[in-house]
Amino acid sequence: MVDRFYQKVNRDAMLSPVFNEVAKVDWLAHMTKMYSFWGTLLLGEASYKGSPFDKHLPLPINAKHFDRWMQLFVETVDEHFSGNKAEEAKQKAQSIAGIFSFKMKTIKAL
Repeated sequence: MVDRFYQKVNRDAMLSPVFNEVAKVDWLAHMTKMYSFWGTLLLGEASYKGSPFDKHLPLPINAKHFDRWMQLFVETVDEHFSGNKAEEAKQKAQSIAGIFSFKMKTIKAL
């Protein structure tokens, strides 16, 4: 799921520049973190340590970016998975996107 999702992100006209030109993501390191992040959220691995929101705060992103992120995420999950865990993944992603978007909007408005 993580690999296929980020393949889409890397091809996306809106999201790819943020990841590659602005954040200059080290993809090997990022993917390792994302495996751990989603493994912790969905599989109970308890392997992720970090504060993902802090990394997103300085980026020039807004609700439209989170909406696009969600669109690609749901599309990816629906293309490859079904069932309770797939629905849980989409619900968790929606929650994360909503919280991040709200917090960023609030903080940037201050």
